[in-house]
Amino acid sequence: MKTPNFLIAIICIALFSACENDTPKTKLITSEKEQTIKGNDDRVILEKAHKKSAFLSNQAIRFKINLSFGGKERLAGKMTLATNSTAGKIEYKNGNVLLYNKEGIFHSDSMGSDSKLRFAAYTWSYFFLLPYKLSDPGTNWRPLNLPSLGDSKQSVYHLSFNAGIGDAPDDWYKIYANQKSNLVEAASYIVTANKTKEEAEKDPHAIQYLNYKLVSGVPIAHKWAFWAWRADSGLTKQLGNTQIENVEFIAIKNDFFHSDSSLIQLPSN
Repeated sequence: MKTPNFLIAIICIALFSACENDTPKTKLITSEKEQTIKGNDDRVILEKAHKKSAFLSNQAIRFKINLSFGGKERLAGKMTLATNSTAGKIEYKNGNVLLYNKEGIFHSDSMGSDSKLRFAAYTWSYFFLLPYKLSDPGTNWRPLNLPSLGDSKQSVYHLSFNAGIGDAPDDWYKIYANQKSNLVEAASYIVTANKTKEEAEKDPHAIQYLNYKLVSGVPIAHKWAFWAWRADSGLTKQLGNTQIENVEFIAIKNDFFHSDSSLIQLPSN
């Protein structure tokens, strides 16, 4: 995974259908004007569809998240992310805290100290922020000729990273964008942490972004699904799912993402 900003997917079901609002400021997407995707402007068009400018006009975004993967609950609690992806905080329902900022990763003592904490700090936040990070410095982008996933027509792109970008620059994503709404509907990916690129490419996964709702005018996927993925057959076996609720943009105090004496810094790689 990439680290957020440093360096820091779906058949979209019910995208145009009626569902319950998430918060008083949340409403469903009911229509999308079709746009033409072509050339090097693709990322700009996709980010425009995701209202990147409006997203970045806010300091932070907070939401409740419950994530299961491989039959186990991996994350249950509240996540707060700086919209510019420089920092994030996970407050687990059991009271543990996992924090990252420009200084590193910090965690509650009871969480131990291993590579899984680094993965949890950076990966889940990157998945949430992905639609707003397609044109980050150090990223590479090209169109692919791959079949769409499911019934919607999708354009597919390869997203990769320059050497030295993030913890794992050999990671890649294949972005599936709906050709009408230009919203990211899925992204296949590899995880090269603690393994070679060749080893990681033997077991690629995908994330689906489902149940988009508008939060203060910004489309946010309120459900994720994780799958095993193959280029020729697409989504093959479901591996996990995520529910996201109570999404809101917030203002934060200057020290919100600062560590304190109750947290321990995770040793760097």
